[in-house]
Amino acid sequence: MPETDMARREERIAATGGEWKNRALLAAYRGCLSLAYAAGFPYLARRYREGLAERRGFLPEPLCRLGTERPLWIHAVSVGEVQAASPFIAAARESGFSAPLVLSTTTPTGRTMAERLVGPAADALFYYPWDVPRIVRRAVSALRPRGYVAMETEVWPELLGQLDERGIPLFLVNGRLSERTFRKALRWRSFWSMLLNRFTLLLFREEEDGEKARFLGVDPERIHVVGDAKVEALLRRRDKGPFSLPSAPPPGGPVFVAGSTHEGEEEIVLDAFRRVRRILSDARLVLVPRHPERAEAILTLLRTRNEERGEALKSERLSQCDLSASWTILVVDRVGVLFEVYRWGRSAFVGGSLVPRGGQNLLEPAAWGVPVQHGPFVEDFAAAAEKLGRLGMAQTVRNAEELAAAWTGCGGPGAEKRRSDLCRAFFDEEGHAASRAWKLVSERLVSE
Repeated sequence: MPETDMARREERIAATGGEWKNRALLAAYRGCLSLAYAAGFPYLARRYREGLAERRGFLPEPLCRLGTERPLWIHAVSVGEVQAASPFIAAARESGFSAPLVLSTTTPTGRTMAERLVGPAADALFYYPWDVPRIVRRAVSALRPRGYVAMETEVWPELLGQLDERGIPLFLVNGRLSERTFRKALRWRSFWSMLLNRFTLLLFREEEDGEKARFLGVDPERIHVVGDAKVEALLRRRDKGPFSLPSAPPPGGPVFVAGSTHEGEEEIVLDAFRRVRRILSDARLVLVPRHPERAEAILTLLRTRNEERGEALKSERLSQCDLSASWTILVVDRVGVLFEVYRWGRSAFVGGSLVPRGGQNLLEPAAWGVPVQHGPFVEDFAAAAEKLGRLGMAQTVRNAEELAAAWTGCGGPGAEKRRSDLCRAFFDEEGHAASRAWKLVSERLVSE
């Protein structure tokens, strides 16, 4: 047999073997998830009381009525994904797209952010159905979407499979493949290739994400790199709101912000702030934990430190504070206001980066022209960290001493205007990803 024919035969055998393996994996996935759902339902019913019926695929009657009009279904897991979805939805409406548009989220904080950012631009908000075969079948039959858009890296095998079998176009928008996700995908490369190739289009934030998808075996024709939709989202929010806090910082000394902090970072931030106060005695700190329910634990930490060190740093929580009153440390215990808080800052540390959590959104303070500090763990925002760092708008810090030095060194004559100019140049170049994504998606939607 000629070598070329033998090679083709081996490729066919390998492909057939991969196909059977993927079918077996899908069958195992469906079986395991169905069993886990049945066994774990009492816990799930307690844990997810909010939106439980929707999570089980029992959609409310108004949403089912929208199914007769073939809505566009967009899914955004939580706060970050909703922020990326909002300019995409705005671009759809601004283009004249008049069909119903429904948005699902997984977390209550994502739902709250969707109400705030998207509002009436979506015809309905609901909780994402669990990826159990009968639940997915129930939800898809009720919605009958003309298209499905997953924001970032939401790959649920059962839902993708059932939508694909019905000929519904699937889109991954603002896609990213973090190093963690990519390493996991490599272990099951054939399976991930099959899943990702179900998407009609995969619209990635960075070229590196597209390269990873190609390496996993995704058809290159499906892959487009359009930029980060969150950049456009920030520009829209910056220019149009809505805002619930004053635009200017409350009267007093300079404000430093520590946003999206995780456990283990607040102590470092507080040590840095204490160093700053030795130089700027009227400096104030706004501390915004990633999870607002941790606010009470942080206030307890502040009280303990005051007692141990004989300090008198007056701390308040946002929900109980008169902003015009005197305070030294403000702990934010509300969802959805961090972006507004950043504009008060002379400088801002972005958390999830001094501990190995991948980092949080560095672009939020930068949108206001506020210089950014972050720790070394910024894998989820590596491209933004590199670009902002190159412009001199972002700086890596590793401890309290380095953070304090960055905060005390960010002033000076002309600094604010220089940062504003750098910010404008960066966002002018990066700020149209959502509009580009909508154009590509709209060309491939099922028309009615």
